[in-house]
Amino acid sequence: MIEEDRYCIDVINQVMAIRSALSQVEILILQDHADNCVQDAITSGDPEEQRMKFKELISVFEKVCR
Repeated sequence: MIEEDRYCIDVINQVMAIRSALSQVEILILQDHADNCVQDAITSGDPEEQRMKFKELISVFEKVCR
């Protein structure tokens, strides 16, 4: 779009749409992680595995909040 010398606002709107789509993908991946990996750790009964998955989730949330 930039190489085509498109209007600045059109480029910005496209970038915002891409960012929104990526956010939705992140949400889907995080939901899948919770539904599978975290659930497996919970049902495993392994406290170390449970702590590791919990720490992973906290790490992701910390990054989102920045």
